[in-house]
Amino acid sequence: MSNRAVLALADGTVFHGTAFGARATAVGEVCFNTSMTGYQEILTDPSYKGQIVTMTYPHIGNYGVNKVDVESWRAHAAGFVIRELSPVVSNWRSDWSLHEYLVEAGIPGIQGIDTRALVKKLRVQGAMPGTISTEDISDADAVARAKGWGGMEGRDYVQEVTHRESFLWDPSDTDSPAFTLMQGSEPPARPPRDLRKPLPAADIPIVAYDFGIKYNILRRLRQKGFQVRVVPASTPASEVLKFKPAGIFLSNGPGDPAALGGIVAEIRKLVDSGTPIFGICLGHQILGQAMGGRTFKLKFGHRGGNQPVKDLETGRVEITSQNHGFAVDPASLPSDVSVNRINLNDQTVEGLRHKTKPVFCVQYHPEASPGPHDSTALFDEFRSLILKRG
Repeated sequence: MSNRAVLALADGTVFHGTAFGARATAVGEVCFNTSMTGYQEILTDPSYKGQIVTMTYPHIGNYGVNKVDVESWRAHAAGFVIRELSPVVSNWRSDWSLHEYLVEAGIPGIQGIDTRALVKKLRVQGAMPGTISTEDISDADAVARAKGWGGMEGRDYVQEVTHRESFLWDPSDTDSPAFTLMQGSEPPARPPRDLRKPLPAADIPIVAYDFGIKYNILRRLRQKGFQVRVVPASTPASEVLKFKPAGIFLSNGPGDPAALGGIVAEIRKLVDSGTPIFGICLGHQILGQAMGGRTFKLKFGHRGGNQPVKDLETGRVEITSQNHGFAVDPASLPSDVSVNRINLNDQTVEGLRHKTKPVFCVQYHPEASPGPHDSTALFDEFRSLILKRG
């Protein structure tokens, strides 16, 4: 079996490298992520459904993959592109190598290509369709498949990644406690990976829409005292209100937000109900539409753990974790919705707040998985908003 791999773009550009991961062929949108760590969280983030992810950091895989840090029920990325796969896995939490994990997940990987040249092309020309293959296909076939894929616009991937049934998140409180460090010189009573901080009482019931929700969002919500009922993406507003939630959370997810007209209509009903609502990423884009706005495709998106965001209400700058290829058009928003956060790199909308209703949202990921913790307080803001409503 050949270890040759190919990455072909829809514009005819072809990169040859060495195969790792699964023996497979996949098509999708080729994009890039600037995070230095967190490849496991990136691969298992449902927001990457339909995307071939390129890591800009050159050396990937050195700490392996473990059973705990997954962000959903499976890996969702279509393919994985890196400069160099670490030949050594060295971390006490590691359960598999990255190669072994991708084999099991059925995801093809390519290493040994000039990722700097690829990322420069994507920044200049924009994210574009591509084919990644670790099988024996010709360059011409790979390019043809990329051209035939058609792009991300108009694609609804939410129904492919959402859970099919409603469920209560972590009712036994075993998966949500935050990690804590071992203190003192005495050996701990439990293995170091099991040392966790105590949880507060789950005294506020909320409903979380699963458009492709990351598990660390659910962990953060539970750590702030929320009892979280997760519902599928297609759940009608009337069914959500039957749970009598004190608040509603709208999750991240994949695909084009403009293709989710049915979901937007249900969320509009919840906005009108007066129930406090907090949304992130795709949830932010859905809320933006539900409140009267429109979304548009970004040239190459924001993906990484180093995106600067300015809070226009306080003047504070947060370094944030982001993963999105679409944004809300500020010119399309009605007068009762304010833009309260912007991206300092390109001035795009990073936060919205309704002026008269208990609704707010951000385009980035305050759960920080992977990424900085500057925005964790947004979960406290959601709790305060609910308590203020009585």
